[in-house]
Amino acid sequence: MSQPPTRLVVLVSGAGSNLQALIDAAADPGYGAQVVAVGADRDGIEGLARAERAGIETFALRVSDHESRAEWDAALAERVASYRPDLVVLAGFMKLVGDDFLAAFGGRTVNTHPALSPSFPGMHGPRDALAYGVKVTGATLFVVDAGVDTGAIVAQTVVPVEDADTVETLHERIKVAERAMLVDTVGRMAREGFVVDERRVRLGG
Repeated sequence: MSQPPTRLVVLVSGAGSNLQALIDAAADPGYGAQVVAVGADRDGIEGLARAERAGIETFALRVSDHESRAEWDAALAERVASYRPDLVVLAGFMKLVGDDFLAAFGGRTVNTHPALSPSFPGMHGPRDALAYGVKVTGATLFVVDAGVDTGAIVAQTVVPVEDADTVETLHERIKVAERAMLVDTVGRMAREGFVVDERRVRLGG
């Protein structure tokens, strides 16, 4: 008997291009994963509209609607838990999750960063890589922890830096590579399983 697909909850803050790639991949039963819900930290964004068009349940929880950041984090953890996810994917989600969320989903929440971690953490990975003069950069898929882009690395993909690159052209090429890495690796995590052992992440259990 084949195992049921891995249940994914995807959190977004914007246009949701990575979400769309996951939705498209999950349309193939062989992918091994299903997006069961999409959440956001704001209303009226294209990421939620993409999910709604695909018939996927959505929700939005704004920090400003809660008494504190910790209260929002607890509410987010509770709402995500209601969908019984096996894996949570932060796909352009622009909020840091906190203690309650990590207590519930630590070790099974992943995020991407547009640089080769541990280099150039934070909001401006492509800009910082270009300013430093590196010849290659790329994207990292990592297990979310309490730090900023500091979690155990699941996968990385390399993008050459061209002499004529601007921050915008470099970032666009990184996003293309990042999207392919995300879809491929999440599918492998779903089909093969994975183990997080301190700083090491092993696919295939």
